[in-house]
Amino acid sequence: MAIDRIVNTTVDEVDQVEAQLENTLRPKDFANYIGQERLKKNLKLAIDAAKKRGEPVDHVLLYGPPGLGKTTMASVIAHEMGAQIRITSGPAISRAADLASLLTSLQDGDILFIDEIHRLSTSIEEVLYSAMEDFKLDIMLGKGPTAKSLRLDLPKFTIIGATTRLGDLAAPLRDRFGIMHRLEFYTPEEIGKIIHRSAEILNVHIEPEATEKLATRARLTPRIANRLLKRTRDYADINGDGIIDSVVASSALELLEVDHVGLDPADRRLLATIIENHGGGPVGVETLAAITGDERSTIEDFFEPYLLQIGFLERTPRGRKVTHRAYKHLGKDPQEPGQQERLI
Repeated sequence: MAIDRIVNTTVDEVDQVEAQLENTLRPKDFANYIGQERLKKNLKLAIDAAKKRGEPVDHVLLYGPPGLGKTTMASVIAHEMGAQIRITSGPAISRAADLASLLTSLQDGDILFIDEIHRLSTSIEEVLYSAMEDFKLDIMLGKGPTAKSLRLDLPKFTIIGATTRLGDLAAPLRDRFGIMHRLEFYTPEEIGKIIHRSAEILNVHIEPEATEKLATRARLTPRIANRLLKRTRDYADINGDGIIDSVVASSALELLEVDHVGLDPADRRLLATIIENHGGGPVGVETLAAITGDERSTIEDFFEPYLLQIGFLERTPRGRKVTHRAYKHLGKDPQEPGQQERLI
């Protein structure tokens, strides 16, 4: 069975209060968007040029691990362009009629943000080609031999796509984005600034030592940093005077079972499974999915990016392999019986 994770990078759409609070913490413009300096510099240039010409900004594709701010960046782009933004996702557009309804409702200069754009079906992608390139919508009226094709003019709009799986995006669709950028993991210093900013918005007093402690355990990811801050705030309100100091932060993180590098029980179980059941690897991702109860995409999108980033996991042609650094972190001996010695 999959473990409910405090360090989960997904947004819980069921909890409306949590979602609204999450939205409150999002920066609205480049000035308040911390990190991703290279991306911001390139986007500022594209936006300023588009505004000078009186045109919509070119179509934008943002990719990278979840929780790094792709949705937030889309909203920032809309704000900087002074444009309205419509938000949807790949799975929500199941028919060509759904896409046609969205596109025909746009006005000149509007932005359509499509999250998980890699999950669009081939038939939907084909409709997007002419819409993105020529601002035309080709629709079929009727069926069979009497079917007729109708081409409609669309307003000049911008599509911003977001994906955690760039390789799953069809090349013809990918090539229609004039601006493509990867969002990178943040530095601990940037995460600390994000926590400090969020604490001010939430009217929470947090000591510098506590900020640093949360920052080092936030997996270099803003969404997780904000989630840890909110849960630590809960702990401080119930078990203290509402002030988050180093002791309160340590106690809250211990209760949440998030260790000093940001791993939670699900991460540690995944690594331990590879070590104890498969000698440290390599082991196929499908096997890991069957053991953990998670889908393959969950392992690839939510577990692996950070474990790869900190050097605890290695991808090989034969599967996933635990590194010597992960053995050391878990307090396990690579030379124990049944474990492979071919470790880095």
